[in-house]
Amino acid sequence: MKQLITLAVLLLSFTMYAQKYDGLAKTPPMGWNSWNKFACDVSEKHVREAADAMVSSGMKDAGYKYIVIDDCWQGERDSLGFIQPDLKRFPSGIKALADYVHSLGLKFGIYSDVGWKTCGGKTASRGHEFQDAISYASWGVDYLKYDWCSSEFLNAKGAYITMREALYAARRPIVFSICEWGDNKPWEWAAEVGHLWRTTGDISPVFDSVVNHGTWNSFGVMQIVDKQIDIRKYNGPDHWNDPDMLEVGNGMSNNEDKAHFTMWCILSAPLIAGNDLFNMSKETKEILTNAEVIAIDQDSLGISGYKYSSVDGLETWVKPLQNGDWAVCYLNRSKKEYDLNYSWQKNNIVDTLTGKKADFEKDKYGIRDLWAHKDAGTTNKNFTAKIASRDAVLVRLSLKK
Repeated sequence: MKQLITLAVLLLSFTMYAQKYDGLAKTPPMGWNSWNKFACDVSEKHVREAADAMVSSGMKDAGYKYIVIDDCWQGERDSLGFIQPDLKRFPSGIKALADYVHSLGLKFGIYSDVGWKTCGGKTASRGHEFQDAISYASWGVDYLKYDWCSSEFLNAKGAYITMREALYAARRPIVFSICEWGDNKPWEWAAEVGHLWRTTGDISPVFDSVVNHGTWNSFGVMQIVDKQIDIRKYNGPDHWNDPDMLEVGNGMSNNEDKAHFTMWCILSAPLIAGNDLFNMSKETKEILTNAEVIAIDQDSLGISGYKYSSVDGLETWVKPLQNGDWAVCYLNRSKKEYDLNYSWQKNNIVDTLTGKKADFEKDKYGIRDLWAHKDAGTTNKNFTAKIASRDAVLVRLSLKK
Protein backbone atom coordinates (compact mmCIF):
# COMPACT_ATOMS: atom_id res chain seq x y z
CA MET A 1 0.00 0.00 0.00
CA LYS A 2 2.89 2.36 0.80
CA GLN A 3 4.25 1.91 -2.72
CA LEU A 4 0.82 2.61 -4.20
CA ILE A 5 0.46 5.82 -2.20
CA THR A 6 3.95 6.91 -3.25
CA LEU A 7 3.05 6.30 -6.90
CA ALA A 8 -0.15 8.36 -6.58
CA VAL A 9 1.74 11.27 -5.00
CA LEU A 10 4.36 11.22 -7.73
CA LEU A 11 1.79 11.14 -10.49
CA LEU A 12 -0.10 14.07 -8.98
CA SER A 13 3.07 16.14 -8.67
CA PHE A 14 4.44 15.08 -12.04
CA THR A 15 5.05 17.81 -14.61
CA MET A 16 5.31 16.82 -18.26
CA TYR A 17 8.67 17.34 -19.87
CA ALA A 18 10.54 17.57 -16.61
CA GLN A 19 14.06 16.73 -17.85
CA LYS A 20 16.76 14.14 -17.56
CA TYR A 21 19.20 14.34 -14.69
CA ASP A 22 22.04 16.43 -16.09
CA GLY A 23 25.74 15.94 -15.42
CA LEU A 24 25.70 12.19 -14.75
CA ALA A 25 27.84 11.30 -17.78
CA LYS A 26 30.27 14.15 -18.42
CA THR A 27 32.64 11.56 -19.90
CA PRO A 28 31.56 8.28 -21.55
CA PRO A 29 30.28 5.83 -18.90
CA MET A 30 32.61 2.96 -17.98
CA GLY A 31 31.48 -0.32 -16.48
CA TRP A 32 30.46 -3.92 -17.08
CA ASN A 33 27.27 -5.50 -18.42
CA SER A 34 26.27 -9.15 -18.04
CA TRP A 35 24.76 -9.81 -21.48
CA ASN A 36 27.69 -10.49 -23.81
CA LYS A 37 29.06 -13.25 -21.59
CA PHE A 38 26.09 -14.64 -19.65
CA ALA A 39 22.97 -13.60 -21.61
CA CYS A 40 19.90 -15.10 -19.86
CA ASP A 41 22.03 -17.35 -17.63
CA VAL A 42 22.90 -14.37 -15.42
CA SER A 43 22.62 -14.82 -11.67
CA GLU A 44 23.32 -13.04 -8.42
CA LYS A 45 26.55 -15.06 -8.13
CA HIS A 46 27.78 -13.83 -11.51
CA VAL A 47 27.06 -10.21 -10.64
CA ARG A 48 28.76 -10.38 -7.25
CA GLU A 49 31.81 -12.04 -8.80
CA ALA A 50 31.96 -9.38 -11.50
CA ALA A 51 31.82 -6.63 -8.89
CA ASP A 52 34.56 -8.29 -6.83
CA ALA A 53 36.71 -8.76 -9.94
CA MET A 54 36.22 -5.17 -11.05
CA VAL A 55 37.91 -4.12 -7.83
CA SER A 56 40.61 -6.80 -7.60
CA SER A 57 41.61 -6.61 -11.28
CA GLY A 58 42.35 -2.89 -11.16
CA MET A 59 39.40 -1.99 -13.40
CA LYS A 60 37.81 0.15 -10.71
CA ASP A 61 41.07 2.07 -10.35
CA ALA A 62 41.14 2.46 -14.15
CA GLY A 63 37.77 4.23 -14.07
CA TYR A 64 35.13 1.50 -14.47
CA LYS A 65 32.30 1.94 -12.00
CA TYR A 66 28.96 0.54 -13.25
CA ILE A 67 27.93 -3.08 -12.70
CA VAL A 68 24.86 -3.60 -14.89
CA ILE A 69 22.52 -6.62 -14.92
CA ASP A 70 21.10 -7.00 -18.40
CA ASP A 71 18.00 -9.00 -19.38
CA CYS A 72 16.47 -11.98 -17.53
CA TRP A 73 16.69 -10.83 -13.93
CA GLN A 74 12.91 -10.28 -13.86
CA GLY A 75 10.24 -12.40 -12.25
CA GLU A 76 6.56 -11.45 -12.29
CA ARG A 77 4.69 -8.40 -10.99
CA ASP A 78 3.05 -8.43 -7.57
CA SER A 79 -0.66 -7.81 -6.95
CA LEU A 80 -0.11 -4.04 -7.18
CA GLY A 81 1.85 -4.28 -10.40
CA PHE A 82 5.37 -3.77 -9.04
CA ILE A 83 8.12 -5.79 -10.72
CA GLN A 84 9.80 -8.56 -8.70
CA PRO A 85 13.11 -10.31 -9.37
CA ASP A 86 13.45 -13.97 -10.25
CA LEU A 87 14.28 -15.26 -6.78
CA LYS A 88 15.76 -18.49 -8.14
CA ARG A 89 18.51 -16.49 -9.81
CA PHE A 90 18.55 -13.55 -7.38
CA PRO A 91 17.60 -15.03 -4.00
CA SER A 92 18.76 -12.01 -2.00
CA GLY A 93 16.70 -9.60 -4.08
CA ILE A 94 17.87 -6.63 -6.12
CA LYS A 95 18.26 -4.11 -3.29
CA ALA A 96 20.63 -6.39 -1.38
CA LEU A 97 22.67 -6.90 -4.54
CA ALA A 98 22.79 -3.15 -5.21
CA ASP A 99 23.86 -2.56 -1.61
CA TYR A 100 26.70 -5.05 -2.07
CA VAL A 101 27.87 -3.34 -5.27
CA HIS A 102 27.72 0.05 -3.54
CA SER A 103 29.73 -1.30 -0.59
CA LEU A 104 32.64 -1.82 -3.02
CA GLY A 105 32.53 1.81 -4.12
CA LEU A 106 30.84 0.92 -7.42
CA LYS A 107 27.49 1.85 -8.98
CA PHE A 108 24.65 -0.49 -9.87
CA GLY A 109 22.68 -0.78 -13.09
CA ILE A 110 19.67 -2.72 -14.34
CA TYR A 111 17.77 -3.43 -17.56
CA SER A 112 14.25 -3.14 -18.90
CA ASP A 113 12.42 -2.64 -22.18
CA VAL A 114 9.78 -0.32 -23.68
CA GLY A 115 7.50 -3.21 -24.67
CA TRP A 116 5.34 -5.82 -22.97
CA LYS A 117 8.21 -8.29 -23.01
CA THR A 118 11.98 -7.91 -23.01
CA CYS A 119 14.20 -9.33 -25.74
CA GLY A 120 14.63 -12.40 -23.54
CA GLY A 121 10.87 -12.82 -23.13
CA LYS A 122 10.70 -11.49 -19.58
CA THR A 123 8.37 -8.92 -18.04
CA ALA A 124 9.05 -5.44 -19.45
CA SER A 125 7.93 -1.92 -18.55
CA ARG A 126 5.14 -0.96 -20.95
CA GLY A 127 2.29 0.51 -18.92
CA HIS A 128 4.33 0.31 -15.71
CA GLU A 129 7.05 2.87 -16.35
CA PHE A 130 6.41 4.95 -13.23
CA GLN A 131 6.07 1.90 -11.00
CA ASP A 132 9.33 0.50 -12.33
CA ALA A 133 11.13 3.80 -11.82
CA ILE A 134 9.94 3.83 -8.19
CA SER A 135 11.25 0.28 -7.74
CA TYR A 136 14.61 1.14 -9.28
CA ALA A 137 14.97 4.20 -7.07
CA SER A 138 14.05 2.26 -3.93
CA TRP A 139 16.59 -0.45 -4.79
CA GLY A 140 19.41 2.03 -5.32
CA VAL A 141 19.78 1.71 -9.09
CA ASP A 142 22.24 4.15 -10.70
CA TYR A 143 21.97 3.17 -14.39
CA LEU A 144 19.13 1.90 -16.57
CA LYS A 145 19.60 0.24 -19.95
CA TYR A 146 16.23 0.44 -21.74
CA ASP A 147 15.73 -1.84 -24.77
CA TRP A 148 13.46 -1.74 -27.84
CA CYS A 149 11.95 -5.25 -28.20
CA SER A 150 8.17 -5.74 -28.41
CA SER A 151 7.93 -2.11 -29.49
CA GLU A 152 5.14 -2.52 -32.04
CA PHE A 153 2.95 0.60 -32.47
CA LEU A 154 5.22 2.69 -30.23
CA ASN A 155 6.83 5.99 -31.16
CA ALA A 156 10.49 5.71 -30.15
CA LYS A 157 11.02 9.24 -28.91
CA GLY A 158 7.72 9.18 -27.03
CA ALA A 159 8.42 5.83 -25.41
CA TYR A 160 11.83 6.92 -24.16
CA ILE A 161 10.53 10.29 -22.97
CA THR A 162 7.95 8.44 -20.88
CA MET A 163 10.66 6.54 -19.04
CA ARG A 164 12.81 9.65 -18.75
CA GLU A 165 9.91 11.40 -17.02
CA ALA A 166 9.34 8.40 -14.76
CA LEU A 167 12.98 8.32 -13.71
CA TYR A 168 12.96 12.04 -12.97
CA ALA A 169 9.73 11.76 -10.99
CA ALA A 170 11.24 8.97 -8.88
CA ARG A 171 13.78 11.52 -7.66
CA ARG A 172 16.93 9.41 -7.94
CA PRO A 173 19.68 10.39 -10.42
CA ILE A 174 19.92 7.44 -12.83
CA VAL A 175 21.99 7.32 -16.01
CA PHE A 176 19.57 6.55 -18.84
CA SER A 177 20.98 4.30 -21.57
CA ILE A 178 18.72 4.24 -24.64
CA CYS A 179 19.04 0.91 -26.47
CA GLU A 180 16.93 1.58 -29.56
CA TRP A 181 19.50 0.13 -32.05
CA GLY A 182 19.64 3.29 -34.16
CA ASP A 183 16.41 2.44 -36.00
CA ASN A 184 14.89 5.90 -35.46
CA LYS A 185 18.08 7.97 -35.56
CA PRO A 186 18.21 8.63 -31.81
CA TRP A 187 21.30 10.82 -32.24
CA GLU A 188 18.94 13.46 -33.67
CA TRP A 189 16.62 13.59 -30.65
CA ALA A 190 17.99 11.67 -27.67
CA ALA A 191 20.39 14.22 -26.17
CA GLU A 192 17.54 15.70 -24.13
CA VAL A 193 16.13 12.29 -23.27
CA GLY A 194 19.04 10.12 -22.17
CA HIS A 195 22.75 10.12 -21.49
CA LEU A 196 23.73 7.62 -24.20
CA TRP A 197 22.01 5.88 -27.09
CA ARG A 198 22.79 2.82 -29.16
CA THR A 199 23.67 3.66 -32.74
CA THR A 200 23.47 0.15 -34.24
CA GLY A 201 22.14 -3.34 -33.76
CA ASP A 202 23.95 -5.76 -31.47
CA ILE A 203 27.69 -6.36 -31.60
CA SER A 204 29.21 -9.84 -31.97
CA PRO A 205 32.72 -11.02 -31.00
CA VAL A 206 33.94 -10.98 -34.60
CA PHE A 207 36.22 -8.41 -36.18
CA ASP A 208 34.92 -7.87 -39.68
CA SER A 209 31.71 -9.63 -40.69
CA VAL A 210 27.95 -9.72 -40.24
CA VAL A 211 26.49 -12.60 -38.24
CA ASN A 212 23.14 -13.88 -39.51
CA HIS A 213 20.83 -15.12 -36.73
CA GLY A 214 17.97 -15.98 -39.08
CA THR A 215 15.49 -13.22 -38.31
CA TRP A 216 18.10 -10.60 -37.40
CA ASN A 217 21.80 -9.76 -37.82
CA SER A 218 24.52 -8.76 -35.41
CA PHE A 219 27.66 -6.95 -36.44
CA GLY A 220 31.41 -7.23 -36.22
CA VAL A 221 33.60 -4.50 -34.79
CA MET A 222 34.47 -2.96 -38.15
CA GLN A 223 30.87 -2.90 -39.35
CA ILE A 224 29.92 -0.96 -36.22
CA VAL A 225 32.86 1.44 -36.60
CA ASP A 226 31.76 2.21 -40.16
CA LYS A 227 28.28 3.15 -38.92
CA GLN A 228 29.71 5.87 -36.63
CA ILE A 229 31.41 7.96 -39.31
CA ASP A 230 28.58 10.38 -40.12
CA ILE A 231 27.26 10.98 -36.59
CA ARG A 232 30.26 12.28 -34.64
CA LYS A 233 28.74 15.76 -34.34
CA TYR A 234 26.05 14.40 -32.01
CA ASN A 235 28.59 13.09 -29.48
CA GLY A 236 29.65 15.01 -26.39
CA PRO A 237 29.54 15.40 -22.61
CA ASP A 238 26.33 13.97 -21.11
CA HIS A 239 25.06 12.76 -24.52
CA TRP A 240 27.01 9.92 -26.13
CA ASN A 241 26.77 7.82 -29.26
CA ASP A 242 26.92 4.20 -28.04
CA PRO A 243 28.31 1.65 -30.54
CA ASP A 244 27.43 -1.16 -28.08
CA MET A 245 29.29 -3.02 -25.38
CA LEU A 246 32.86 -4.23 -25.64
CA GLU A 247 33.63 -7.77 -26.82
CA VAL A 248 37.22 -7.66 -25.53
CA GLY A 249 38.04 -11.06 -24.02
CA ASN A 250 35.17 -12.89 -25.71
CA GLY A 251 36.99 -14.87 -28.39
CA MET A 252 38.69 -12.54 -30.84
CA SER A 253 42.50 -12.46 -31.17
CA ASN A 254 44.55 -10.20 -28.92
CA ASN A 255 45.31 -7.91 -31.88
CA GLU A 256 41.61 -7.65 -32.75
CA ASP A 257 40.69 -6.95 -29.12
CA LYS A 258 43.30 -4.20 -28.98
CA ALA A 259 42.06 -2.62 -32.22
CA HIS A 260 38.45 -2.86 -30.97
CA PHE A 261 39.27 -1.12 -27.70
CA THR A 262 41.35 1.52 -29.49
CA MET A 263 38.52 2.44 -31.84
CA TRP A 264 35.97 2.75 -29.03
CA CYS A 265 38.36 5.18 -27.33
CA ILE A 266 38.94 7.17 -30.52
CA LEU A 267 35.16 7.44 -30.92
CA SER A 268 34.66 8.63 -27.31
CA ALA A 269 32.34 5.66 -26.85
CA PRO A 270 31.04 4.29 -23.55
CA LEU A 271 33.39 1.56 -22.32
CA ILE A 272 31.08 -1.17 -21.04
CA ALA A 273 33.00 -4.43 -20.75
CA GLY A 274 31.11 -7.61 -21.61
CA ASN A 275 33.53 -10.40 -20.68
CA ASP A 276 33.84 -12.68 -17.67
CA LEU A 277 35.78 -10.38 -15.34
CA PHE A 278 36.24 -13.17 -12.81
CA ASN A 279 38.18 -15.35 -15.26
CA MET A 280 39.85 -12.94 -17.69
CA SER A 281 43.33 -13.45 -19.08
CA LYS A 282 46.33 -11.25 -18.36
CA GLU A 283 46.17 -9.94 -21.95
CA THR A 284 42.50 -8.99 -21.66
CA LYS A 285 43.09 -7.21 -18.36
CA GLU A 286 46.01 -5.26 -19.85
CA ILE A 287 43.81 -4.03 -22.69
CA LEU A 288 40.87 -3.06 -20.51
CA THR A 289 43.02 -1.26 -17.91
CA ASN A 290 45.45 0.64 -20.15
CA ALA A 291 45.23 4.03 -18.45
CA GLU A 292 46.87 5.94 -21.31
CA VAL A 293 44.41 4.60 -23.87
CA ILE A 294 41.43 5.10 -21.54
CA ALA A 295 42.49 8.74 -21.13
CA ILE A 296 41.83 9.24 -24.85
CA ASP A 297 38.26 8.01 -24.39
CA GLN A 298 37.71 10.00 -21.20
CA ASP A 299 39.15 13.28 -22.49
CA SER A 300 37.07 16.14 -21.08
CA LEU A 301 36.37 17.72 -24.48
CA GLY A 302 34.31 14.66 -25.41
CA ILE A 303 35.00 15.06 -29.13
CA SER A 304 34.63 11.93 -31.24
CA GLY A 305 37.49 11.15 -33.61
CA TYR A 306 37.12 10.85 -37.36
CA LYS A 307 38.70 8.96 -40.25
CA TYR A 308 41.43 11.13 -41.75
CA SER A 309 42.56 8.80 -44.51
CA SER A 310 42.37 5.23 -45.83
CA VAL A 311 45.07 3.61 -48.00
CA ASP A 312 45.53 -0.11 -48.75
CA GLY A 313 43.56 -1.28 -45.74
CA LEU A 314 45.27 1.14 -43.34
CA GLU A 315 43.00 3.81 -41.86
CA THR A 316 44.28 6.87 -40.02
CA TRP A 317 41.91 8.32 -37.43
CA VAL A 318 42.44 11.57 -35.50
CA LYS A 319 40.79 12.97 -32.38
CA PRO A 320 41.24 16.42 -30.81
CA LEU A 321 42.06 16.40 -27.09
CA GLN A 322 42.25 18.95 -24.31
CA ASN A 323 45.28 21.27 -24.06
CA GLY A 324 45.85 21.13 -27.81
CA ASP A 325 46.83 17.44 -27.81
CA TRP A 326 45.78 14.99 -30.52
CA ALA A 327 45.20 11.25 -30.61
CA VAL A 328 46.17 9.55 -33.86
CA CYS A 329 45.23 5.93 -34.53
CA TYR A 330 46.57 3.73 -37.31
CA LEU A 331 44.07 0.92 -37.85
CA ASN A 332 45.20 -2.01 -40.01
CA ARG A 333 41.99 -3.63 -41.29
CA SER A 334 43.87 -5.88 -43.72
CA LYS A 335 45.01 -9.46 -43.29
CA LYS A 336 48.71 -8.62 -43.71
CA GLU A 337 51.28 -6.71 -41.69
CA TYR A 338 51.69 -3.06 -42.60
CA ASP A 339 55.00 -1.15 -42.58
CA LEU A 340 54.11 2.39 -41.60
CA ASN A 341 56.32 5.34 -42.57
CA TYR A 342 54.18 8.38 -41.81
CA SER A 343 55.20 11.90 -42.78
CA TRP A 344 53.64 14.43 -40.42
CA GLN A 345 54.60 17.37 -42.62
CA LYS A 346 52.48 15.95 -45.44
CA ASN A 347 49.50 15.39 -43.15
CA ASN A 348 48.50 18.57 -41.39
CA ILE A 349 45.17 18.24 -39.59
CA VAL A 350 42.14 20.48 -39.97
CA ASP A 351 39.04 19.26 -38.17
CA THR A 352 36.18 20.92 -40.01
CA LEU A 353 33.68 20.08 -37.25
CA THR A 354 35.53 21.79 -34.39
CA GLY A 355 37.91 24.09 -36.25
CA LYS A 356 40.88 22.59 -34.41
CA LYS A 357 44.14 22.31 -36.36
CA ALA A 358 47.59 20.78 -36.15
CA ASP A 359 50.23 22.38 -38.38
CA PHE A 360 53.20 20.02 -38.34
CA GLU A 361 55.26 22.27 -40.61
CA LYS A 362 55.09 25.08 -38.06
CA ASP A 363 54.77 23.26 -34.71
CA LYS A 364 56.59 20.31 -33.16
CA TYR A 365 54.72 17.68 -31.17
CA GLY A 366 56.08 14.95 -28.94
CA ILE A 367 54.82 11.45 -29.75
CA ARG A 368 53.74 8.96 -27.10
CA ASP A 369 52.98 5.36 -28.18
CA LEU A 370 50.11 4.43 -25.86
CA TRP A 371 50.17 0.65 -26.31
CA ALA A 372 53.95 0.39 -26.09
CA HIS A 373 53.98 2.85 -23.16
CA LYS A 374 56.98 4.73 -24.52
CA ASP A 375 57.92 8.02 -26.12
CA ALA A 376 58.49 7.80 -29.87
CA GLY A 377 60.30 10.98 -30.90
CA THR A 378 58.68 14.06 -32.36
CA THR A 379 56.75 15.05 -35.44
CA ASN A 380 59.93 16.55 -36.95
CA LYS A 381 60.67 13.04 -38.23
CA ASN A 382 58.53 10.40 -39.90
CA PHE A 383 56.78 7.97 -37.57
CA THR A 384 57.56 4.33 -38.34
CA ALA A 385 55.92 1.18 -37.01
CA LYS A 386 55.05 -2.37 -37.98
CA ILE A 387 51.32 -2.87 -37.54
CA ALA A 388 50.14 -6.47 -37.39
CA SER A 389 47.06 -7.63 -39.24
CA ARG A 390 43.83 -6.46 -37.61
CA ASP A 391 45.72 -4.41 -35.06
CA ALA A 392 46.08 -0.74 -34.22
CA VAL A 393 48.78 1.67 -33.12
CA LEU A 394 47.62 4.62 -31.03
CA VAL A 395 49.77 7.69 -30.33
CA ARG A 396 49.21 10.91 -28.40
CA LEU A 397 50.70 14.12 -29.74
CA SER A 398 51.59 16.90 -27.29
CA LEU A 399 52.79 20.30 -28.42
CA LYS A 400 56.41 21.10 -27.59
CA LYS A 401 56.93 24.67 -26.37
